[in-house]
Amino acid sequence: MGPQAFESVTFWLNQWHHGAEGALEQLTRLVYADLRRLAAHYLRDEHSAPTFQATSLVHEFYLRISSVRDIDWQGRSQFISVAAQIMRRILIDHARKRQRVKRDPDLGVPFEEAIAPPDFDVLVVDQALERMTASFPRHAQIVELRFFGGLESPEIAETLGISLRTVERDWRFAKAWLQNEISA
Repeated sequence: MGPQAFESVTFWLNQWHHGAEGALEQLTRLVYADLRRLAAHYLRDEHSAPTFQATSLVHEFYLRISSVRDIDWQGRSQFISVAAQIMRRILIDHARKRQRVKRDPDLGVPFEEAIAPPDFDVLVVDQALERMTASFPRHAQIVELRFFGGLESPEIAETLGISLRTVERDWRFAKAWLQNEISA
């Protein structure tokens, strides 16, 4: 096995899938910068409470992903796609908790964090995205990868196995559809 294999995300994903000791740590070393960028992208767009940092989001992601070995990993783009989905869920859970605390301040989140109204409501976007998924699942995937995952059109095309032209066309449609849904 050549030295390049040890720098391959796909290699370490496969090792992790098969239960190899230390594989998740090696994988982390290779993708940590991507995950921090992804987390920072989420938090920048969400205008989250200042107590929720990118590092915390990445660590929460690792807590959730560490128990998921049964995925037949195909490579870095699939891993980043799954990371985007999990981080989206973490932020949605966080936003829902903040909403519950607004109604019941005894739930344990600091009052300042609970009352800080975000400029960007991740729950509204999530609900609209759920509606889009029912009617336009590929479009919803593109939105999730671009909006939540921070991927560019060529990376999305590679991840989904579709043409760049299709990604761009679907992205235009999805933006208009979501804007209509959210403004309604």
